[in-house]
Amino acid sequence: MSVYIPNNYKPTLDAYDTQRAIAYIKATFQEEFSSALNLKRVSAPLFVTEDSGLNDNLNGYERPVSFDIPAVGADAQVVHSLAKWKRLALKRYGFTIGNGLYTDMNAIRRDEDLDNIHSIYVDQWDWEKIITRENRNLDFLKLIVRSIVRAICNTNDRLRVRYPQLRTELSPDVCFITSQELEDLYLNLTPHQRENRFVQDHKTACIMQIGGKLRSGKPHDGRAPDYDDWDLNCDIFFWDDVLNRALEVSSMGIRVDAQSLDRQLREAGCDERRALPFHKMLLNDQLPLTIGGGIGQSRLSMLMMGCAHIGEVQSSVWDTLTVETCEKAGIPLL
Repeated sequence: MSVYIPNNYKPTLDAYDTQRAIAYIKATFQEEFSSALNLKRVSAPLFVTEDSGLNDNLNGYERPVSFDIPAVGADAQVVHSLAKWKRLALKRYGFTIGNGLYTDMNAIRRDEDLDNIHSIYVDQWDWEKIITRENRNLDFLKLIVRSIVRAICNTNDRLRVRYPQLRTELSPDVCFITSQELEDLYLNLTPHQRENRFVQDHKTACIMQIGGKLRSGKPHDGRAPDYDDWDLNCDIFFWDDVLNRALEVSSMGIRVDAQSLDRQLREAGCDERRALPFHKMLLNDQLPLTIGGGIGQSRLSMLMMGCAHIGEVQSSVWDTLTVETCEKAGIPLL
């Protein structure tokens, strides 16, 4: 447990206006975002069967919440994200090139380390869009990133009109850098420290090509080998003045095709996944080429409203020390 307490922190909105602002942020961003990327809203599962291969294994060490379903005769897992399910859904629902979907994704990540921006409860907009093979390049990735950042900034601008007391300013000007360029720039810093240094200087940033080993022999961050193409993915960050740190609001990327999946499964030592239904379809080119990602709902809310803790905008479970520390500092946890 680690809680950062900003100096002289006091919530800008009271409890009632906080709830109203959260609802406004979610409704407004969905409008801006779906229009910018041509996405349609769909319903999504809270859990998937264990043997489907559809759950996201994140960094590889997180344990999914599992349970048996006697009536079905199968074991199920609460999703970590919908990274794989969305791609299959695009095929099943008959989406075409240039069109996509988004959905509310709710997950339980029980092994998450708790702090100001991490909770075991995850709420995000998961989205996925069909692209052409010619779109599988960094220029197209940057185009989509700029569209997402613009939707976020437009939402923040509209929120500040409704709540003039809010002071968060977000820049739509994105500075792009690869994880290797970031390592070269700050060779003696940890990946987290590099992110903070770079985003503090540029305010809105996108770190690309995450998952593969860098020249140091280590990856910038962990990434599952079977959804993002490690050469064509990224994380989007804004500088959070309240927390004095870089805040990641989205993990996204152009998804693996058969060739990149084959390569990344070998590099990650995950060849056993080739036998799973989803992976078989990918390796046999039976799924559309896509780009997709997740955008944190609670993180966007706390950023735009200037909150010090994610527990101010979502209801979750916290350890006793976190609860006592926040109560003493005047940070109201839901």
